[in-house]
Amino acid sequence: MTDTSIPRADQSLDDEPTAAAPVDGEPEETETAPAKGDGDLFWQSEIAADYIEGLLDILDYDGDIDELVSGGRPVVEVVGGRLQNLVGQRGATLEALQELARLAVFRQTGSPSRLLLDVGGYRASRRKELAAVARNAVEKVKEHGEAVRLEPMSAFERKCVHDVVNAIDGVESESEGVEPNRRIVVRPAD
Repeated sequence: MTDTSIPRADQSLDDEPTAAAPVDGEPEETETAPAKGDGDLFWQSEIAADYIEGLLDILDYDGDIDELVSGGRPVVEVVGGRLQNLVGQRGATLEALQELARLAVFRQTGSPSRLLLDVGGYRASRRKELAAVARNAVEKVKEHGEAVRLEPMSAFERKCVHDVVNAIDGVESESEGVEPNRRIVVRPAD
């Protein structure tokens, strides 16, 4: 039988699974998570970076990986050429990779992670686009006095828009709907 599973974050690509490997949901006896804080967050980014590096090796993609802590959350940034396939249409592949990396962190630490993964600067450029969308919606609300419903967005995209709208007086925003059709409504503040 061929093992086609993706290696654990703590497992080399060449390692074969052994009987001593922990069962899903059970913590490893030999490792303990450090105390919460920047050290723990950086450790989460290192785990995720190792996982993403394994995926890049499997896909034969070249990319430099940076691990850091920003805004109180672990961040992994992948930069290099030929990475657009890792972003996908409207960031869908990037979101899926981020969830896989978060699962790798959870599997090793036993704690959920708020890890943010960025590939090729996609999130930074998308954040700028979303700020423009938010400002445009605010202008329409202020001009016409009526609520504006934006297109469905991912959680990351909605947060970017909410941040911009909340910084402007006279308007407010809220999310409505159910994933994957959850959207933001911008309206005049009461």
